[in-house]
Amino acid sequence: MDHSVQNLINIKNNINSKLEYLKINKCPNIIAVSKTFKLERIMPLIQYGHFDYGENKVQEAIEKWPEVKKDNPKIKLHMIGKLQTNKVKFAVKVFDYIHSVDSFKLAEKIATEQKKLNKNIKIFIQVNLANEIQKSGVNKKDLSDLVDCCKINHLNVLGLMCIPPLNTDLNIYFKEMQ
Repeated sequence: MDHSVQNLINIKNNINSKLEYLKINKCPNIIAVSKTFKLERIMPLIQYGHFDYGENKVQEAIEKWPEVKKDNPKIKLHMIGKLQTNKVKFAVKVFDYIHSVDSFKLAEKIATEQKKLNKNIKIFIQVNLANEIQKSGVNKKDLSDLVDCCKINHLNVLGLMCIPPLNTDLNIYFKEMQ
């Protein structure tokens, strides 16, 4: 068995055992981060039946995924990195999800490009929980306005993507976001 497939099975088993302990019946969707990996390394996972993959560079995704997605329509590609507005028209063509919407300008650009392609991208709004200058994400105080902007622009917001600061009590940040 391929090493990456065995790793995926181990991860799923680990998650499932924790979910059983917590009496939760639904396993979360696992996104295999395929950035920097060549297709030869990814194909065993596709053949195994795994369909969600994350990329953080638009150009790499454009070079790697269009033909594979055409042959495997169940594959869903997730943009997990910072998305620049000048790359949106390319990103909307190849990605099914964008996990890093962090500004009004980006939301509006995605709305414009998906309308041109008659495509409905699923998005997550990236929130900078601690307003750290080195991290992207909308400030918590502007989150509601960005959500409204997305609704006005007919964007399909699934949820939030939040990265808390290191070495802090995470409960503080996640309680605020409930």
